[in-house]
Formats: sequence, structure tokens, C-alpha cells
Amino acid sequence: MLLVPISPPDFDVDLQIAYATADNFTGAPIYARPACYLHPEAAECLDRAIEIAAGFGYRLRIFDAFRPAEAQWALWHHTPDPNFLADPRRGSPHSRGAAIDLTLLDQAGRPLEMGTAFDHFSPASHHGSRRVSAAAQRHRLLLLGLMTDAGWDFYRNEWWHYQLFNARRLPLLSDSAAATRMMPAA
Repeated sequence: MLLVPISPPDFDVDLQIAYATADNFTGAPIYARPACYLHPEAAECLDRAIEIAAGFGYRLRIFDAFRPAEAQWALWHHTPDPNFLADPRRGSPHSRGAAIDLTLLDQAGRPLEMGTAFDHFSPASHHGSRRVSAAAQRHRLLLLGLMTDAGWDFYRNEWWHYQLFNARRLPLLSDSAAATRMMPAA
């Protein structure tokens, strides 16, 4: 299956691919290079989300999208927490190119306050958490509204995670099957 590369200028997004850096919950890079891909259906939903966000004066910053099955295993081996990571034996919507992790940027390119960082694995990261400021709750609701309007489903434990409805109908993809060359050479 061909995944769609997500990058400017084709998609007006800010890419900050967390797993290509040490700035993620594992403290080490998982990907060999920062890259962003989605299933064609998810890319269409992202395009709608970009348009809706722009209508309100916002842009999207993407932390992760397609995640090769090998990367899902690496994350699971580090932190096998089913509340925040899909068990790789079942597979993640990310490993199907059907999920995206993101936040909103204001007109100056600054991220909106969401109450927790991306990949903060605690109940404070849940969409409906009241453990965060009223401003962060409003920003999460804004993101939730525009993403659902664009055709995305959400995962209740992570304010940053959105996926296609029925994402598990799509096949799991390894780095080689997707031909993305995201993983380090063995």
C-alpha cells in the first residue's frame, strides 16, 4: 500500500516528529529520520483538518503519524502500558497509517497550552481531564471539535491522538512493507 508523504508545501503543517529525536518518553530516537506518512484516507481527513484550523487562524503541529510496526514494538518494550500504547500483537492505528498525534499552533507559531506535554502518560492527558487549566481544556475541545469535524475519531486517554474510524480494518505495515525507510538499519 502506498502511504502519502505529509510535508509542506503539499500540507500546511509544522512537523516536529518526536520519535526521530530524543525528545520523547523513551529518551532516545526511535526513527532514523523525521518523516510523516498517512494512509490516503487519513491524508484526506488531515487536509480537511488543516483547512478548518486555518479558518480559525490556527495551524497543526504533527508529532507522529505512520509508525512502523517495528517502532511500535520498540515503544512497547520500553513502556508496556496499554492505557497509552497499543499492544503491538494487536497493532496500533499508527502502524496502519491511520492515526496522527498533533497539537494546535497560534498565528505566531506557538503551541496552544494543552495542560500536558505530548506523550505525558497520566490521567491529566485524558481529553476530559479537569486536572488542567480552563484554557487547556478549551484548547483541547477546540482541537477535538475541528478534528472530529474533519472526520477523525479520538482516543480518550490522549488529547493529542486522532485516528480514522474503524482504523483496524487496515493492514499493519512494517517499515519495509511501507517503503518509508524510517527505522535505523539493522
